[in-house]
Amino acid sequence: MKLYQNEIKLPSYKRGYHIITEQVLSCLPKIKEINMGFLQVFIKHTSASLTINENADPTVREDFESHINIMVPENVPYYKHDYEGSDDMPAHIKASLMGASVQIPISNGRLNMGIWQGIYLCEHRNFASGRNLVLTVWGI
Repeated sequence: MKLYQNEIKLPSYKRGYHIITEQVLSCLPKIKEINMGFLQVFIKHTSASLTINENADPTVREDFESHINIMVPENVPYYKHDYEGSDDMPAHIKASLMGASVQIPISNGRLNMGIWQGIYLCEHRNFASGRNLVLTVWGI
């Protein structure tokens, strides 16, 4: 069994959904040593999240942003947690809805995702700093 872990800091991204698959892979050269295993990507923040979805058409990411803003609007009068602005509590709710981690199978030294799948950083804040990810690979 092989086990590798790396922590990376992504640069600041504007609010929205961003494909980060290549940035994650560039920090994991040892993934090529894994014949069969898993990659877990975990985000160490409560106002951004991760998911896997369409990696080709950028309008999918635009639609994600539009739809989740309707589902979880800003400036709702019953939000009490607004210390950092009107996007504060909505960002926490969105992050919980999307999730803090993704897990992907590794086969023959490569991520075993569908041809149209990519890892998304879901940035829910208007003015966020870089985000920290923990990348863990295990397998044989």
